[in-house]
Parts: sequence; structure tokens; C-alpha cells
Amino acid sequence: MKDMRWFRRKAGRHGRLRRRKYADFLAFLFPSMLGVAGFVLLPFADVVRRSFWSMASDSFVGFSNYKKIFENEAFLLAVKNTARFTAVCIPVLILLGLTAALLMAGLPQVQLLKSCFLFPMAMPTATVVLVWKMIFSEGGFVNLILEERMDYMATDMAFWVLVISYVWKNLGYTVVLWLSGIWGIPGDIIEAARVDGAGKLRIIRSVILPQLSGVLYTITVLSFLNSFKVFREAYLVSGPYPQESIYLLQHLFNNWFAILELDKMAAAAVCVAVVLLAVIWLLDRVWKVGEAE
Repeated sequence: MKDMRWFRRKAGRHGRLRRRKYADFLAFLFPSMLGVAGFVLLPFADVVRRSFWSMASDSFVGFSNYKKIFENEAFLLAVKNTARFTAVCIPVLILLGLTAALLMAGLPQVQLLKSCFLFPMAMPTATVVLVWKMIFSEGGFVNLILEERMDYMATDMAFWVLVISYVWKNLGYTVVLWLSGIWGIPGDIIEAARVDGAGKLRIIRSVILPQLSGVLYTITVLSFLNSFKVFREAYLVSGPYPQESIYLLQHLFNNWFAILELDKMAAAAVCVAVVLLAVIWLLDRVWKVGEAE
């Protein structure tokens, strides 16, 4: 009986301790959750509601706003350009970042090099835009070298200029994340592979890369989200109506807001949010399946 009472007291103390820790955890998260609910979830819920209403007549119109945006040529063009930009930039950014990180990982001056890679992120967007104008405008450095008179931002080359700008500015944090993953790999594993006769390429393929799956997931998600934030550069270079190849979703939202097309804006915003959530969920599922195997 004494043993049973002692066991119950111990279980009771353990349960109280767990409840106290759980309460502390909720108290710690509550301010953040309140902020997210007040500034993200509730406004987005209102956007979802507005996507089914007409602002002009203040009446319920069902999926009429969604039908309008999918019949809108500007929306379809913006979706195509944004999807193309994302599909090109993310693989290039990931591969360049991984290559640079592998080359830098063993260098003694790696801290200085990390600072140099992060420097573009510290530059104001207006400064970055001025640099690109000096390089790619009709009287820019590229034309002076090639002895041509071409305004690259007024041709289909504008897309590739925007790709270069995005990769150049975001390569730094990608390299830093890759380096953190590489440095987190136990040295004993790599040494064991060397002892077994594995060369550098074999070590990278069979030892290092499998250990970096979590870092790859983080970089892919961050790069995917950041690819939707390149609007500032394109807007400052070419204005609200740039060359057709770089007319992105952000241009479309900006122009609809300027003429108060709030119905279509709400429907398009909901569609973009659904796609973003679906892609992130799919990436999460793919990584979980890969790790399980």
C-alpha cells in the first residue's frame, strides 16, 4: 500500500509538472499567436470573404470573381511569367549556392567570404536597381563593351536580367545555409569514407549530400517564397507596365489596386495563397517520404 501511495504521489507530481510546462509553453506562444491571428489570419479571412462579393453592388456573386481573373489575359500572363521565373531561379540558386559552399567549406578565409556573399542583401533595392541600369541600359557597360545600342530591359532579355539580379542578391543566404549544413556533418563520417578509399566526388555524392536534405528543404522553401518578392527591382527598373516577359503577379496586383479592382485582387490573392500552401505542403510530403526511405 505504501508503495502504491508513493507511486500515485510521484505520478501526480509528474502530471502537475507536465501541465505547468504545457501552460508555460502556451503562455510563451500566446503573444505571437495573437499577433498572427490579428494581422494575418483575420485579414486573410476577410480577403476570402471579399473574393465572393461584389464591391460595387455589395452583393454575393459566388465564383464570378474567380471566373473573371481566369479569363483575364493580364492575369494569365502574370501567372505564366511568375511560374517561369520561379522554375528557372530556384534550381540555379540552389546549385550555385551548393557549389560555392562546397568550394568554401575548407578555406581559412571562409568568414570573410561569407560576409562578401551577404553584402548584396545589405544593399538598398534602389542602389541595386541603379547598378543594373548602369550595366544593362542602352548606354550601359554591356553595350559599351559589345559596341551595341540595345536597351536590354525593353527586350525579352529583361527576363534574364531579372533572373541574374535575383540570384545575385539571394545567393549569400543560400551559401550560408549550405555551409551551416556542411559544418554540421560529423567529421568522423567523412574521415571513415576517406579511409575506405572514397574520393572527393564520391564523398560529396554519398556522404555529404544525403546529410543535407533538411537544409535543402529549408533553402527550397525560402527561395520559393523570396521569388515572389522580386517585384521591387522589376518595378523600379521598368515601372508598373514593364516588358512583357517580366510582367509578374506583383505588377498585376499593383495595377489592380491603383484602379480599385478589389474584387479581382481578392480572388487572385486567394488563388496565390492556395498555390503557395499546396507547394509547401507537397515539398514537405516529398521530404518526409524521402527521409523515411
